[in-house]
This record gives sequence, structure tokens and C-alpha cells, in this order.
Amino acid sequence: MSVASVERPATIRDGIRAGIPFGAAALLLGLSFGVVARPVMGAEAAIVMSAFVFAGAAQFGSTAVLAAGGGAAAAIVAGILLNARFLAMGIAYAPSLHGTPLRRAAEGQAIVDASWALANRGDGRFDRNLLLGATIAQYPTWVLGTVLGVLFGNVIGDPKDLGLDAIFPAFFLALMVEEARTPRARLVMAGGAAIALALVPVAPAGVPIIAACLAAVVGAWWRP
Repeated sequence: MSVASVERPATIRDGIRAGIPFGAAALLLGLSFGVVARPVMGAEAAIVMSAFVFAGAAQFGSTAVLAAGGGAAAAIVAGILLNARFLAMGIAYAPSLHGTPLRRAAEGQAIVDASWALANRGDGRFDRNLLLGATIAQYPTWVLGTVLGVLFGNVIGDPKDLGLDAIFPAFFLALMVEEARTPRARLVMAGGAAIALALVPVAPAGVPIIAACLAAVVGAWWRP
């Protein structure tokens, strides 16, 4: 009688290995951020922001507001709006966490886009070890990239000259392709893109991204 093989549960080490490609992307993204942020907010502030915020979209968005002449309040609001998507992501991930409220809150800080998508099992559950491991692979490279960008920004020059400005959209495109496995997922993506494109010319920074989440809400409730 044959015994059916049982898939080995993922470990944090598995998550680290799976997150290495995203860590490489985070290094280049952090490098780009360090280059563009240093003239706007100074070297120390750019590094501290990467160490404590660890959110590329919010950091680039806030820096863009400051570079355009906006005040600190406007930059903070832009960052909050761009990071508001983590509320929905955290709610989805919360049932997969265990332990005390303090431990759950601490582990929830590991949620970033790539790790969340990688850990998603597709049935409403998430693999905690994959998420934590993938984030462990990304956080140090993001901070290191920022440090390198701050220190060698004068040598690197304009990130656009090296094509570094294309890394951020390419990063999210890779996540989208991974998730576009079903017709419903593709419809949700198309709906979210349509909402965002319609609002970009008229809405403040961050609002189109949050509004695009409505497509995901509809997709979650819709049953064909």
C-alpha cells in the first residue's frame, strides 16, 4: 500500500529563499529612493525614513510632494493614503496570525506587497512563514539600497539615466502577473486600473490607488 506524500510545511527559510528576487529589486528601489530623496530631505532623514517606514510607494509619494514644494503635512497625508491599502491587506492576513495581541501586531508589521502576495494561498489563508521570510529578505536590502543611494548619489546621477525609474512599476507588474490566474482576478485588475486611470488627472496623490480597491471589494463579494 502506497502512502500519499504530504507536502512539507513552509519554513521561514523557505520564505527567505523565495523573497531573494524581491530583495534584489528592493536594493535597486532603495538605491533610487536614496538618490532622489537626499536633495529633498537630507541624507539622515532619507535613511531613517527607509528604516522606519519601509514602504516604497509612500516614501516616493511623500518625497514627490516635498520636491514639488508641498509642506510636511501634505507629504504625510500622501504617504498615509498610499499606505492605506495595508489596512485591507492586514484584515485579510489577520486570521492567519496566532499568539498574543502584541505578537500579532508585531508580525503584522512584516506585511509588504510582495510578501503578502507570495504568502497568499488563494483560499483566504496566508502562509505566515513565507510572509515573514520574504520580508526578512527585503528589509535589509531596502535600507542598504537607500544608504548606498544617499552616499553615492552624486556618482550615480539621475536614476532615470540608468532606467531605475522603471523598476518600481516593473516590480508591481510582476506581482500582478503572479496573481492573474483566474478570470475573476483579471476582471478585478482591469476594473481597478480603469478606476485609477480615471482619477489620476483629477484626484490627489494616493486617492486613485485607494479608490481602485473598490474593484477588489466587488470581486471578493461577487460570485459568478
